[in-house]
Amino acid sequence: MHEDRGRGYFVESDLHRGAGLSRSLTGVFALMFLGLLASAASAFFTLSFTPMRDLVWGSQFGVWIFLIAPLLLVFFAFPRVWNMSPAGGCLLFFFYALLNGVTLSVVFLAYDLGTITLAFLSAALMFGVMALYGAVTKADLSGVGSFLIMGLVGIIIASVVNFFLSSSMLDTVISYGGIAIFLGLTAYDVQRINRMIHEHPELSSASVMVSGALHLYLDFINLFLFLLRLMGRRR
Repeated sequence: MHEDRGRGYFVESDLHRGAGLSRSLTGVFALMFLGLLASAASAFFTLSFTPMRDLVWGSQFGVWIFLIAPLLLVFFAFPRVWNMSPAGGCLLFFFYALLNGVTLSVVFLAYDLGTITLAFLSAALMFGVMALYGAVTKADLSGVGSFLIMGLVGIIIASVVNFFLSSSMLDTVISYGGIAIFLGLTAYDVQRINRMIHEHPELSSASVMVSGALHLYLDFINLFLFLLRLMGRRR
């Protein structure tokens, strides 16, 4: 009798723990989605409010500030998220999303709205499929992740080279390569976040959510930008 009660207690405890882990992964996606909404609102405000638009895109100084500032946050601020309070980590993420939205407002100046919509919907569909795959697959994607990171470095180098060459063929190859890499990174990051939640419950759930949301946010944004680059139809 006591053994049955003990077994029942542990089963119930495992179920509660599993539900909590599931909620944590759901929270990562929810935070990422809110970040995308913040970026969209920031981009819309930048274009709609003339003084803001002139400040950002009216001079080379403004352009460089809003191009470099998000990169500085990713490389220097987000690695410290593990030492921040939950509120501080979330504030940092949303500040980054708003700042990045200002930078991304150039997309609406450079491309037709129809092309932007098609690229966004395509990115959302592809991202959803790969995120689901990363969440349910039993295959270990950790080895694939290393090759994807190497491929990403190659894409960055090729993009710098093509800045001087201006080759349309190389630009197309870079776009397809970028799409493939960020689709793979989406599945890899989802699996990595899921494992982090399961295998390291001692980690701050808020820190895991912020770090995970940032990676998935970057995966989606870059996938969207490479699709947009491939679809073309500039203004």
